[in-house]
Amino acid sequence: MDEQANKIVSDLMGEYADSVLRMCYLYLKDYHLAEDVTQETFIRVMKHYDKFRKESSVKTWIMKIAINLCKNQMKTWWYKRQNFNDITEIAYDASYDGLVDRQELFHEINKLSTKYKEIILLFYYQEMPVSEIAEILKLKESAVKTRLFRAREQLKLNYLEDESYE
Repeated sequence: MDEQANKIVSDLMGEYADSVLRMCYLYLKDYHLAEDVTQETFIRVMKHYDKFRKESSVKTWIMKIAINLCKNQMKTWWYKRQNFNDITEIAYDASYDGLVDRQELFHEINKLSTKYKEIILLFYYQEMPVSEIAEILKLKESAVKTRLFRAREQLKLNYLEDESYE
């Protein structure tokens, strides 16, 4: 890899590493695993940057790599036998302060099935447009919108149910 390519990948890491780490953590619920997957993501970006066809944004391409690596990790025997109940603040950002406690909201998001959780993570946490989410997940835009709507409905329902017990 030449020096210019190294600089490009270094710049990409500077720009997207925190976002990738946050998203990996939200998927995997383990900070150290998220760090490993983030590192592996950028190793793959470095190895395959010359093959990037620029059919999507660089962020979309990087997030797709990270999501695929997270999904692969979640399929492993070791991962399936772990208990991830201790959730730390790494997943949160100060901009999410508001009506719902961040930790409670994160807990509710983690209760969602993977197909709804990944839509919420990409749309709200990564601030990606529906078209890019569709490209990453290999879905039609209408399917992304439907899943986003259903995920929001489930979050509202779960949050309201939790509030009724207080």
